[in-house]
Amino acid sequence: MISEASIETKPFSGARITVHTGRAFDDVQHSLRSLMGAVKVSEIVALAKEPISEAEFARLVEERYVGKSGFMLFAEIDHSWISKYGITQRMVRWILGNPLYAITMIRHDITAGLFAPVELLVTEDANRGGTTVTYVRPSSLIVIEENFPLLAAAQSVDSKLAALVAEAADSANQMVKSHVKPGEERWRDDRGAAPGAWRGEHATGIEFRRRIRRVE
Repeated sequence: MISEASIETKPFSGARITVHTGRAFDDVQHSLRSLMGAVKVSEIVALAKEPISEAEFARLVEERYVGKSGFMLFAEIDHSWISKYGITQRMVRWILGNPLYAITMIRHDITAGLFAPVELLVTEDANRGGTTVTYVRPSSLIVIEENFPLLAAAQSVDSKLAALVAEAADSANQMVKSHVKPGEERWRDDRGAAPGAWRGEHATGIEFRRRIRRVE
């Protein structure tokens, strides 16, 4: 008997962040590299297969692969092929993350693995006058329905990723834009958590009603 596949569609909205800096493309890339470790995903998988405890796995990941920012670079996609079509701006897509961050989200929703690790797009200005770093806020991709533990973990990654980009772009010389769709709201969890612990722009289009109130 042939089983039939079922398909479910869940619309959601992502929040695209654009950080522009006057720093040169090569300088921004150098800064990003200096703030991250670098490893192949296969190396992480091989380490996880060794007969070691969770604690030992975490210790070795931290010691061997994690950079100053808490992230490690997994892959880099060079889009220089676009020069064939007359586009002379340089552009690189980075895939980065940390399995110790990823597990804090995946344990609450296995589908968080669709957007962990995260990505950055680094593009050179057409006039070579600066660089733009673009990414989609992780929590806006990962949290598409009510799940408070997942939201907390994803917002923590939001903060870490924003800090990495800000430092690489030079926070004293950058302009940040958050591209969110009309109607998105800012919410606060009202469960007595420490100030700021559950704050952030909710860009998934899902209204978390339980024990949440609008921040005026």
